[in-house]
Amino acid sequence: METKGFAISTWHDTKDIYNKLDQLMQQPMRPIKRNAMQQYLDYFDNKCRKSKEMITEAKQYIPGGVQHNLAFNYPYPLVMNKAEGAYLWDIDGNKYIDFLQSGGPIILGNNYEPVREKVIDLLNDCGPVTGLFHEYEYKIAKLINKHMPAVEMFRMLGSGTEAVMAAIRIARLATGKKKVIKIGGAYHGWSDQMVYGLKIPGTGRFEAHGIPRASTRHTQEVKPNNLGALRRQLQRNKLMGGTASVIVEPVGPESGTRPIYKDYNREVRKLCDEFDTLLIFDEVVTGFRMGLGGAQGYFDVKPDLTVFGKVIAGGYPAAGGIGGRRELIERLAAGLESGKKRAYVGGTLAANPLSALAGYYTILEIEKTNACKIAGKAGDRLTNGLNELIAKYKLPFVAYNQGSICHLETAAAMFVKLGLNIFSALDEIKKRKHMMEEMGAAYMAEGIVSLAGSRLYTSLADTDDVIDDALERFERVFQNIEGVGV
Repeated sequence: METKGFAISTWHDTKDIYNKLDQLMQQPMRPIKRNAMQQYLDYFDNKCRKSKEMITEAKQYIPGGVQHNLAFNYPYPLVMNKAEGAYLWDIDGNKYIDFLQSGGPIILGNNYEPVREKVIDLLNDCGPVTGLFHEYEYKIAKLINKHMPAVEMFRMLGSGTEAVMAAIRIARLATGKKKVIKIGGAYHGWSDQMVYGLKIPGTGRFEAHGIPRASTRHTQEVKPNNLGALRRQLQRNKLMGGTASVIVEPVGPESGTRPIYKDYNREVRKLCDEFDTLLIFDEVVTGFRMGLGGAQGYFDVKPDLTVFGKVIAGGYPAAGGIGGRRELIERLAAGLESGKKRAYVGGTLAANPLSALAGYYTILEIEKTNACKIAGKAGDRLTNGLNELIAKYKLPFVAYNQGSICHLETAAAMFVKLGLNIFSALDEIKKRKHMMEEMGAAYMAEGIVSLAGSRLYTSLADTDDVIDDALERFERVFQNIEGVGV
């Protein structure tokens, strides 16, 4: 496997992270002081008037005023109209350090010129889509196989959600089994069967509004890092026909928000082999962000099927795909093959020339620049700096990272334990979620774009100067936390 290095220099002390998160949950919440929060909200009223006007109008035509969940920010979404390198600009002309990175698809930095030039050339030559085969469909599949040998064949699709649907369909067809086990709290897209156990382990169908119970009849969840629970579920399923697949986010649920122990994936692989079950790695976030070899390369674990998204198209639209062992991927429908049992998968814009080319040249640029490792070092610098600030101001917050995937837990809304009184737990989640929203608004007012105020993605564009500038902005927020300076 030819790689230049991974984004992770040292795997974190997972036990220590959970201990700190437990301590955070045992303390009273530490939100932003009310007078400081009002000043942050004044920023939006005074400096973001064009955004407010546009979002107010957009709500007449778009539910919530935006088309993408990541854009729902407190007190209202901002409208961005320029992106370059490490920065975003809104329509009022305000400049922000971008740690959202479109939710993870961007590893080279915003609007990366070498890839953009290739895309423009393609558009001038043939346009974004033809409906027929294009050379870059083959080129990107071959390049992925070069770095991830377990991906013997690759089929490009339109999104990670579609890719998960395809992976589960293949697993059921190949094994003749129905049950699918996911790790509680993980996100694997929004298909009917996967809206189960989201964000908080043990919540089952809590978010499954509009989804018939039959759709999740064969979906199950076990708690993260609990190999005993996984074994017991596999044993129970064996008595009822077996398990088609176990699907994991290889750094832990919610892109590593609930981190796993380093040997966890290897032990899951062993259990899948023991129970004749396929292992699916959801590498939508980690694929070509954690390293050219993905999480499977870092952990040295070969999944049977791999799900792709985000970086697979270099930040361009229609980012999704599925790869794996040849005999499995060959079960996908291709052309008119009536009479053969195939997993039916398709999409008019799947593997369009623009997406395939953008993904191909993004991977080449990652090779050339060692982007994953550099972005990972930026993530280390950011996380270390945040931990220094947390210690300096004696805050209970928790910062940790898996390379360029950084986490800053201040309210820990997803770590509320579900006890006997579910209503009390829901009330606690609501309060902590609002605090998290306020933290995100404060970061934004200080010129930092985050994912929901708790996750930060770094990229090749994040130099030491960019990170140090960001830390100064975070410090200004931390200085305004209740109890600081008292």
